[in-house]
Amino acid sequence: MENNYQYVDPDFKYTNAKGVLHNLGKIEDEKVLLAYESLKVTKRIEELFENPITIKDANSLLVIHHYLFQDVYEWAGKVRTVNISKNGKPFFNGERFYVAYQFIDTLITEYRSILQTNKKELAHKLAEILDNVNYLHPFREGNGRTQREFLRLLALEKGITLNLNPPDNKDIYERYMNGTINSDVKILTALILEQIEIT
Repeated sequence: MENNYQYVDPDFKYTNAKGVLHNLGKIEDEKVLLAYESLKVTKRIEELFENPITIKDANSLLVIHHYLFQDVYEWAGKVRTVNISKNGKPFFNGERFYVAYQFIDTLITEYRSILQTNKKELAHKLAEILDNVNYLHPFREGNGRTQREFLRLLALEKGITLNLNPPDNKDIYERYMNGTINSDVKILTALILEQIEIT
């Protein structure tokens, strides 16, 4: 699955001239940074499985992102200040984030009113939340990992196990990417419905 992102960042706020993200490890090689980031973030995700963050509202995305990326980027937990597009499709305009957060808060309230036993409706509402958070794309890097953790923690509120990032499962990842890139709530609902387990 290709990642054809485009960024409007003429002042190099986030990267050096070669396109490598400014990072706390002072790493100048993109492949080395990718490995470093993966190692640090994986450790933080494992910690959240032991000590989950409580979701309050859409602003909890910032809390999760900060926790996951605190060892890698100075701007961990801060919304992006550049606009992003992928394959020619722009993500949400950063100047209007507050409007999007209010809408996502409404979706979270609706989700919380659904009974734990209604798996189909829960899956659909989680898919809606995922679709809107993905369109929001509030961070310069790390949106996918943050939104998958956000959804896992929302599911946990209902006593539900949900893992949209299982190791060595290419099918789940490709369906997740297909659903988010194409804003296809049906694909995302079907995927989430398959993956949720009531504990």
